[in-house]
Amino acid sequence: MDVRALETLRAVRRQGGVTAAAAVLHLTPSAVSQQLAALSREMGVPLTERAGRGLRLTPAGEALAEAAVDVAVAVERARAACAAFADRPVGTVRVSAFQSGARLLLPRLLDRVAGLDGVTVECSDEDVAQADFPALTDRVDVVIAHRPDDDAGWRDTGLRVFPLLREPLDVAVPPGHRLADRAEVRPADLVDEDWIAVKVGFPVAQLLDAVAAGSGTVPRVVHRINDFGVVEALVAAGHGISLLPRYTAGRQPGVRLVPLAGVRAGRRIDALVRPDHAERLVVRRVLDELVDLAAGL
Repeated sequence: MDVRALETLRAVRRQGGVTAAAAVLHLTPSAVSQQLAALSREMGVPLTERAGRGLRLTPAGEALAEAAVDVAVAVERARAACAAFADRPVGTVRVSAFQSGARLLLPRLLDRVAGLDGVTVECSDEDVAQADFPALTDRVDVVIAHRPDDDAGWRDTGLRVFPLLREPLDVAVPPGHRLADRAEVRPADLVDEDWIAVKVGFPVAQLLDAVAAGSGTVPRVVHRINDFGVVEALVAAGHGISLLPRYTAGRQPGVRLVPLAGVRAGRRIDALVRPDHAERLVVRRVLDELVDLAAGL
């Protein structure tokens, strides 16, 4: 059985189609289809079927893709067994993070890894909706993702999840705002405010819904912007208030962060890793550093 073909099958399942899988695997869609066809012939059952203009996995394909996870884990575990006899783990680990998480964690991670001989970390920022974080693990070894406090998050994704930290969200207001000098605010204090929110589908957007539920009103969202630096600039200029993360925001001189009471407002930051990637010793080494530095924040 071709291990590469099994990886291709897993990518089609995770990415939701041949074209997206081909992009992740750096193959042409034709090459992906050929691998799937050869694997189907070897298994003796159809692994894919037509769905509109694309392909989807059959029940047999879904079952094989699930079993292929164990194959990939076993292969990486075998490699790790040999790598354990080397002087030290070496290699390149690709790490991605959402933007504010990248600002908080990546500089510190790179500082730590600089002292690890033979370990290279390549970083990228990925600003995606919450539901799209798991798919990133097909092309990145460690995905730093975030979710609302009470969200189940990455359950049933088949990924290894490494909790990093909880970051409270505060209400961001300009210094001259009526709430700027308060020790804390409650949802009822925020009625009739203009809000600057992130786009729908992103974790902080769900937290604004929880704040609205606490006041029994619908928030008046006037702008939707994901770049917290831009959000801070708009808040400072008096164009609305926002929910911003405590550890990574509040750097703009004209922004005051006021703690929010009466509702659980925070986000969980996790590292997501495919089970087979988690077997690589160099990935484990970087994860250990990431978990340790997050614990100290």
